[in-house]
Amino acid sequence: MAFLEKLRRSDYLIRQHHPHEVGAPILRAANLSVRYENVSALEDVSFELEEGERLAVVGPNGAGKSTLFKVIAGVQNPTEGQVHVYGHEPGGHICIAYVPQRSQVDWSFPVSVADVVMMGRIGKLRLFRQPRRCDWDIVQDALEVVRMQHLAKRQISELSGGQQQRVFIARALAQEAELMLMDEPLSGLDINSKNDIFQIFDKLRQHAVTILVAMHDLQMAAERFDRVMLLNVQLLGLGTPAEVFTSEKLVQAYGGHLRLIHTDEGVLAIEDTCCGEGEEV
Repeated sequence: MAFLEKLRRSDYLIRQHHPHEVGAPILRAANLSVRYENVSALEDVSFELEEGERLAVVGPNGAGKSTLFKVIAGVQNPTEGQVHVYGHEPGGHICIAYVPQRSQVDWSFPVSVADVVMMGRIGKLRLFRQPRRCDWDIVQDALEVVRMQHLAKRQISELSGGQQQRVFIARALAQEAELMLMDEPLSGLDINSKNDIFQIFDKLRQHAVTILVAMHDLQMAAERFDRVMLLNVQLLGLGTPAEVFTSEKLVQAYGGHLRLIHTDEGVLAIEDTCCGEGEEV
Protein backbone atom coordinates (compact mmCIF):
# COMPACT_ATOMS: atom_id res chain seq x y z
CA MET A 1 0.00 0.00 0.00
CA ALA A 2 1.33 3.46 -0.90
CA PHE A 3 2.71 5.43 2.02
CA LEU A 4 0.36 8.37 1.49
CA GLU A 5 -2.61 6.04 1.46
CA LYS A 6 -1.43 4.56 4.76
CA LEU A 7 -1.42 8.05 6.24
CA ARG A 8 -5.17 8.22 5.73
CA ARG A 9 -5.67 5.16 7.93
CA SER A 10 -6.30 6.11 11.55
CA ASP A 11 -4.59 2.93 12.80
CA TYR A 12 -1.33 3.91 11.08
CA LEU A 13 -0.96 7.26 12.81
CA ILE A 14 0.09 7.80 16.42
CA ARG A 15 -3.18 8.94 17.95
CA GLN A 16 -2.79 8.63 21.73
CA HIS A 17 -1.13 11.32 23.77
CA HIS A 18 1.04 10.76 26.79
CA PRO A 19 1.85 13.70 29.06
CA HIS A 20 5.50 14.68 28.99
CA GLU A 21 7.46 13.65 32.05
CA VAL A 22 9.03 16.71 33.67
CA GLY A 23 12.81 16.65 33.47
CA ALA A 24 12.96 13.68 31.08
CA PRO A 25 15.04 14.03 27.89
CA ILE A 26 13.00 14.34 24.73
CA LEU A 27 14.53 11.06 23.51
CA ARG A 28 16.25 8.20 25.32
CA ALA A 29 17.20 4.96 23.55
CA ALA A 30 18.40 2.12 25.75
CA ASN A 31 20.11 -1.02 24.38
CA LEU A 32 18.14 -1.03 21.12
CA SER A 33 18.52 -4.11 18.94
CA VAL A 34 16.53 -5.04 15.84
CA ARG A 35 16.92 -8.35 14.03
CA TYR A 36 15.31 -9.56 10.81
CA GLU A 37 15.47 -13.36 11.02
CA ASN A 38 19.21 -13.89 11.58
CA VAL A 39 20.36 -10.47 10.34
CA SER A 40 21.01 -7.61 12.78
CA ALA A 41 19.87 -4.15 11.69
CA LEU A 42 20.75 -2.55 15.04
CA GLU A 43 22.81 -3.86 17.94
CA ASP A 44 22.73 -2.47 21.48
CA VAL A 45 22.26 1.21 20.54
CA SER A 46 21.93 3.65 23.46
CA PHE A 47 21.87 7.47 23.48
CA GLU A 48 19.96 10.52 24.71
CA LEU A 49 18.94 13.80 23.07
CA GLU A 50 17.88 17.04 24.66
CA GLU A 51 15.06 19.27 23.47
CA GLY A 52 15.91 21.47 20.49
CA GLU A 53 19.01 19.56 19.32
CA ARG A 54 19.78 19.06 15.63
CA LEU A 55 21.49 15.71 15.07
CA ALA A 56 22.88 14.27 11.83
CA VAL A 57 22.88 10.47 11.60
CA VAL A 58 25.47 9.22 9.11
CA GLY A 59 26.66 5.79 8.05
CA PRO A 60 26.83 3.47 5.04
CA ASN A 61 23.84 2.00 3.25
CA GLY A 62 22.36 -0.77 5.36
CA ALA A 63 23.72 0.77 8.57
CA GLY A 64 20.30 0.79 10.24
CA LYS A 65 19.49 4.50 9.98
CA SER A 66 15.97 3.96 8.64
CA THR A 67 15.33 1.17 11.14
CA LEU A 68 16.40 3.44 13.99
CA PHE A 69 14.01 6.17 12.86
CA LYS A 70 11.10 3.74 12.54
CA VAL A 71 11.69 2.42 16.05
CA ILE A 72 11.84 5.95 17.46
CA ALA A 73 8.64 6.85 15.60
CA GLY A 74 6.89 3.84 17.11
CA VAL A 75 6.01 2.22 13.77
CA GLN A 76 8.43 -0.67 14.34
CA ASN A 77 9.11 -2.59 17.54
CA PRO A 78 12.67 -3.32 18.63
CA THR A 79 13.73 -6.90 19.20
CA GLU A 80 15.36 -5.78 22.44
CA GLY A 81 15.68 -2.50 24.32
CA GLN A 82 13.44 0.51 24.74
CA VAL A 83 12.80 4.00 23.39
CA HIS A 84 11.27 6.70 25.55
CA VAL A 85 10.07 10.10 24.36
CA TYR A 86 9.67 12.49 27.27
CA GLY A 87 9.63 9.46 29.56
CA HIS A 88 7.08 7.30 27.69
CA GLU A 89 7.13 4.80 24.84
CA PRO A 90 6.79 6.46 21.41
CA GLY A 91 3.48 4.78 20.53
CA GLY A 92 1.74 7.09 22.98
CA HIS A 93 2.87 10.35 21.40
CA ILE A 94 1.48 12.46 18.58
CA CYS A 95 4.42 14.87 18.83
CA ILE A 96 6.68 12.62 16.69
CA ALA A 97 6.82 13.25 12.93
CA TYR A 98 8.52 10.73 10.64
CA VAL A 99 9.45 11.92 7.13
CA PRO A 100 10.49 8.91 5.00
CA GLN A 101 12.83 8.80 2.04
CA ARG A 102 11.19 10.32 -1.02
CA SER A 103 11.70 7.04 -2.89
CA GLN A 104 9.28 5.37 -0.45
CA VAL A 105 6.41 7.75 -1.28
CA ASP A 106 3.93 7.25 -4.10
CA TRP A 107 4.00 10.75 -5.57
CA SER A 108 1.37 9.80 -8.17
CA PHE A 109 -1.28 9.49 -5.44
CA PRO A 110 -4.02 12.00 -6.38
CA VAL A 111 -3.87 14.45 -3.48
CA SER A 112 -3.18 18.16 -3.18
CA VAL A 113 -0.47 19.90 -1.19
CA ALA A 114 -3.02 21.19 1.35
CA ASP A 115 -4.51 17.70 1.80
CA VAL A 116 -1.07 16.22 2.54
CA VAL A 117 -0.43 18.88 5.18
CA MET A 118 -3.89 18.30 6.69
CA MET A 119 -2.89 14.67 7.25
CA GLY A 120 -0.70 16.03 10.04
CA ARG A 121 -3.86 17.12 11.87
CA ILE A 122 -5.46 13.66 11.95
CA GLY A 123 -3.98 12.81 15.35
CA LYS A 124 -5.55 16.01 16.73
CA LEU A 125 -9.05 15.23 15.44
CA ARG A 126 -11.62 13.25 17.36
CA LEU A 127 -12.95 10.07 15.77
CA PHE A 128 -15.08 10.79 12.67
CA ARG A 129 -14.68 14.56 13.12
CA GLN A 130 -14.07 16.62 10.03
CA PRO A 131 -11.36 19.30 10.06
CA ARG A 132 -12.62 22.65 11.32
CA ARG A 133 -11.74 26.12 10.14
CA CYS A 134 -9.04 26.34 12.82
CA ASP A 135 -7.42 23.16 11.44
CA TRP A 136 -7.30 24.61 7.94
CA ASP A 137 -5.86 27.84 9.41
CA ILE A 138 -3.04 25.76 10.94
CA VAL A 139 -2.43 24.10 7.55
CA GLN A 140 -2.22 27.53 5.91
CA ASP A 141 0.19 28.76 8.59
CA ALA A 142 2.40 25.68 8.14
CA LEU A 143 2.51 26.22 4.38
CA GLU A 144 3.50 29.85 4.91
CA VAL A 145 6.42 28.79 7.13
CA VAL A 146 7.81 26.64 4.29
CA ARG A 147 6.80 29.18 1.63
CA MET A 148 4.42 26.83 -0.16
CA GLN A 149 1.07 28.57 0.45
CA HIS A 150 0.81 29.59 -3.23
CA LEU A 151 0.90 25.90 -4.22
CA ALA A 152 -1.73 24.68 -1.74
CA LYS A 153 -4.07 23.37 -4.44
CA ARG A 154 -1.39 21.83 -6.63
CA GLN A 155 -1.10 18.04 -6.96
CA ILE A 156 2.00 16.69 -5.20
CA SER A 157 3.08 14.90 -8.39
CA GLU A 158 3.70 18.32 -9.96
CA LEU A 159 6.23 19.43 -7.32
CA SER A 160 10.02 19.44 -7.46
CA GLY A 161 12.02 17.36 -4.99
CA GLY A 162 12.73 20.34 -2.75
CA GLN A 163 9.07 21.37 -2.77
CA GLN A 164 8.02 17.83 -1.85
CA GLN A 165 10.32 17.90 1.18
CA ARG A 166 8.91 21.25 2.25
CA VAL A 167 5.37 19.85 2.05
CA PHE A 168 6.32 17.04 4.44
CA ILE A 169 7.91 19.53 6.83
CA ALA A 170 4.68 21.54 6.68
CA ARG A 171 2.75 18.38 7.54
CA ALA A 172 4.99 17.91 10.60
CA LEU A 173 4.36 21.53 11.60
CA ALA A 174 0.59 21.03 11.27
CA GLN A 175 0.97 17.97 13.47
CA GLU A 176 2.62 20.27 16.05
CA ALA A 177 5.57 17.88 16.11
CA GLU A 178 8.26 18.37 18.74
CA LEU A 179 10.51 15.58 17.41
CA MET A 180 11.13 15.33 13.64
CA LEU A 181 12.82 12.31 12.06
CA MET A 182 13.86 12.93 8.46
CA ASP A 183 15.28 10.08 6.40
CA GLU A 184 17.62 11.34 3.64
CA PRO A 185 15.63 14.58 3.08
CA LEU A 186 18.52 16.26 1.23
CA SER A 187 19.23 13.44 -1.22
CA GLY A 188 18.97 14.56 -4.84
CA LEU A 189 18.33 18.24 -4.01
CA ASP A 190 20.32 21.11 -5.48
CA ILE A 191 22.24 23.47 -3.22
CA ASN A 192 19.49 26.12 -3.23
CA SER A 193 16.85 23.58 -2.17
CA LYS A 194 19.15 22.34 0.59
CA ASN A 195 19.63 25.88 1.85
CA ASP A 196 15.84 26.36 1.86
CA ILE A 197 15.49 23.27 4.07
CA PHE A 198 18.13 24.52 6.51
CA GLN A 199 16.44 27.93 6.74
CA ILE A 200 13.29 26.11 7.81
CA PHE A 201 15.31 24.09 10.33
CA ASP A 202 16.57 27.38 11.78
CA LYS A 203 12.97 28.53 12.26
CA LEU A 204 12.10 25.24 13.96
CA ARG A 205 15.01 25.68 16.37
CA GLN A 206 13.35 28.85 17.65
CA HIS A 207 10.43 26.66 18.73
CA ALA A 208 12.67 24.02 20.40
CA VAL A 209 11.83 21.36 17.78
CA THR A 210 14.33 18.49 17.93
CA ILE A 211 15.47 17.25 14.49
CA LEU A 212 17.21 14.00 13.49
CA VAL A 213 18.35 13.81 9.87
CA ALA A 214 19.83 10.73 8.16
CA MET A 215 22.38 11.76 5.52
CA HIS A 216 25.64 10.92 3.71
CA ASP A 217 27.31 14.33 3.42
CA LEU A 218 29.96 14.45 6.17
CA GLN A 219 30.88 18.08 5.64
CA MET A 220 27.28 19.25 5.77
CA ALA A 221 26.72 17.13 8.87
CA ALA A 222 29.74 18.75 10.50
CA GLU A 223 28.84 22.32 9.54
CA ARG A 224 25.07 22.39 9.97
CA PHE A 225 24.30 20.19 12.99
CA ASP A 226 24.87 20.43 16.73
CA ARG A 227 26.10 16.85 16.99
CA VAL A 228 26.67 13.91 14.68
CA MET A 229 26.00 10.19 15.11
CA LEU A 230 28.07 7.60 13.25
CA LEU A 231 26.11 4.37 12.86
CA ASN A 232 26.82 1.01 11.29
CA VAL A 233 24.46 -1.40 13.04
CA GLN A 234 26.25 -0.41 16.24
CA LEU A 235 26.65 3.13 17.53
CA LEU A 236 30.24 4.02 16.67
CA GLY A 237 30.24 7.62 17.81
CA LEU A 238 28.03 10.45 19.06
CA GLY A 239 29.35 13.94 19.67
CA THR A 240 31.08 16.78 17.85
CA PRO A 241 32.41 16.12 14.34
CA ALA A 242 35.99 16.31 15.65
CA GLU A 243 35.18 13.57 18.17
CA VAL A 244 33.26 11.34 15.78
CA PHE A 245 34.74 11.80 12.29
CA THR A 246 38.14 10.35 13.09
CA SER A 247 39.96 8.11 10.62
CA GLU A 248 39.62 5.14 12.97
CA LYS A 249 35.87 5.53 13.42
CA LEU A 250 35.22 6.18 9.72
CA VAL A 251 37.12 3.01 8.78
CA GLN A 252 35.05 1.17 11.40
CA ALA A 253 31.87 2.45 9.77
CA TYR A 254 32.78 2.12 6.11
CA GLY A 255 35.57 -0.47 6.15
CA GLY A 256 38.11 -0.38 3.35
CA HIS A 257 35.48 0.80 0.87
CA LEU A 258 35.30 4.39 2.08
CA ARG A 259 35.99 7.15 -0.42
CA LEU A 260 35.71 10.82 0.51
CA ILE A 261 34.58 12.78 -2.55
CA HIS A 262 35.01 16.56 -2.47
CA THR A 263 32.21 18.30 -4.39
CA ASP A 264 30.93 21.86 -4.68
CA GLU A 265 28.24 20.91 -2.16
CA GLY A 266 30.49 19.28 0.44
CA VAL A 267 32.33 16.07 1.26
CA LEU A 268 30.44 12.89 0.51
CA ALA A 269 31.24 9.52 2.06
CA ILE A 270 30.87 6.94 -0.71
CA GLU A 271 31.04 3.17 -0.35
CA ASP A 272 33.39 2.04 -3.11
CA THR A 273 31.98 -1.38 -3.89
CA CYS A 274 31.31 -3.33 -7.08
CA CYS A 275 27.83 -4.29 -6.06
CA GLY A 276 26.03 -0.94 -6.25
CA GLU A 277 23.91 0.65 -3.57
CA GLY A 278 21.59 -1.47 -1.53
CA GLU A 279 18.43 -0.24 0.10
CA GLU A 280 18.78 1.39 3.47
CA VAL A 281 17.34 -0.54 6.44
